[in-house]
Amino acid sequence: MYNFLNRVFKLEENHTTVRAEIVGGLTTFFAMCYIIIVNPNQMIGFSFDVPGIWGIWNACFVGGILAAVIATLCMAFLANKPFALAAGMGLNSFFFVSFILPCLIGGHSVFDGYGAGLAVILISGIIFLILSITGVRKHIATSLPTSLKCAIPAGIGLFIALIGFANSGIVVGNPYTFVALTDFSTWKSAAPALVAFIGLVVIVVLAKSKISWLRSSAVILGILVATACFYAFGLFDSEAIVKTSVGTVFSDWAKHGLFNLKFGKAFDGVTIGSVFSVIMLVITYCLVDIFDTLGTVYGTATEAGLVDENGDPQNLQEIMHSDAIGTVAGAVTGTSTITTFVESASGVASGARTGLASVVTSILFLLCLFVAPVAQYVPTAATAPALIYVGILMIKNITNVDFTDITNAATAFMTLAIMPLTYSISNGIMVGAITYVLLRLLTGKYNKKDLVVTGIAILAILKFVFVKM
Repeated sequence: MYNFLNRVFKLEENHTTVRAEIVGGLTTFFAMCYIIIVNPNQMIGFSFDVPGIWGIWNACFVGGILAAVIATLCMAFLANKPFALAAGMGLNSFFFVSFILPCLIGGHSVFDGYGAGLAVILISGIIFLILSITGVRKHIATSLPTSLKCAIPAGIGLFIALIGFANSGIVVGNPYTFVALTDFSTWKSAAPALVAFIGLVVIVVLAKSKISWLRSSAVILGILVATACFYAFGLFDSEAIVKTSVGTVFSDWAKHGLFNLKFGKAFDGVTIGSVFSVIMLVITYCLVDIFDTLGTVYGTATEAGLVDENGDPQNLQEIMHSDAIGTVAGAVTGTSTITTFVESASGVASGARTGLASVVTSILFLLCLFVAPVAQYVPTAATAPALIYVGILMIKNITNVDFTDITNAATAFMTLAIMPLTYSISNGIMVGAITYVLLRLLTGKYNKKDLVVTGIAILAILKFVFVKM
């Protein structure tokens, strides 16, 4: 067995052992397994009481796990790297805002929105794969300005955090100030907020622990503590949960998630509105995935010493292919864009160096398929701390922007601010691109490298002019 594993994963060549890879794979799994609950929660947003919505929850649950397994196994056998993949945080919430929410507001079927969203994800995934195979993906990544590249993940961080604050009831709507802090003088409004705050404190404290397994499991342990508080505070509403079984979960997935690609609904105005909107959504998903993956892979590979003489991650093309295949698989199985998870760094820190660790992580994800009936009892107030914590981690990207140059500062700020304030990742990218191009033209600094971002800006202007927001 050892000879087989050594031949497939080049264990000795990478100076690692089977034990180290197993420990690394376990560590990565416990660092990111929160996504199996958070992903379906975010894909259906606040609409737990909408008829039939739990069918989508079940489909997302199964589809998200299967896509994560497929993508992570691709990473293991194509790239032989200890990186795990799953549905991207922020993009799953963006999926709800772009496809499910318009149906709720417009009185359309949420299943139409879900199918239309999966169709758009598939289009973006196929384009993503083509860009990866041809090498254009790397060219796009190097062509976009640093101010925009850094502001995108930071803006997504704020966007995710805002959703976490709203899900927990910490931040509420206000007709005069738009948003406000919840009313802590009444237990009904204060309790969910306290649940989330306790969970966040637990996550941050454990993330600073000197004990490695506590650090790597900080998020999932924080969610579990918050869930316990939720029930201890008497907040459980038995009517809000649809009693289900493993059989029902798989049946809903086969009915609503598997190959539920409604291309017609994506273009007929039921959920999106026009071709320009579809194009901008595809561009948004592609751009976010490009920078999510590159940022995670470069950071994690550098920490592990898995880089070449130029400082680039080894097998970078294969890593990109795995990511793109995962997104295509996600669209087919029923979830939003798949991306490489930064939590893979915890497994690398534990000694993982090869794809064998990714195989271990995949097996553990596969076993999670049978916990859906239990996972449904985890409330959004308990998963909200995970969103806020991820937002904290992502906002640090803004520190890489050169704020001494006002054109860079303006581009980054507009991108960063527009995302949470308009509840849209794509709006932030579009406004940021337009701001950058205009400032470069008016200050005489425009050059050939700006052609890519110019194309995005032109499409954004067409979208704003011809598509009713």
